[in-house]
Amino acid sequence: MFSDDSSIENFKQLFLEFKKYIELQRDYATLDLIEKLTKLFYAIVLTFLLVSLGLIALFYLMFTLANFLNFWIDNLAGCYGIVTLIIAAVAFFIFILRKKLIIQPIARFLSNLLLSQKK
Repeated sequence: MFSDDSSIENFKQLFLEFKKYIELQRDYATLDLIEKLTKLFYAIVLTFLLVSLGLIALFYLMFTLANFLNFWIDNLAGCYGIVTLIIAAVAFFIFILRKKLIIQPIARFLSNLLLSQKK
């Protein structure tokens, strides 16, 4: 059955094609991983920059609010106390809503990034 040379050559050719296919699949998987890691790194760097700039802006905004409140209260230390309570209240609400505001968006982003299939 497999004694003629043409069938042996066909099996050799099939094996070589299969080996080439496996190498191409490995290359594709590597490129896909690099693309996803690049997107992940980009998202981390962008988030870090935006959060850093946002915190700096918030810092100056809170000083502005404290100085603005000083016109009505005429007690700068009291104004800083009010601003501190506002920041603490915002931090408390962020802590309470951390799943909805932080965990779920990160999980959704990572699952979309890592589990997406190219078409």
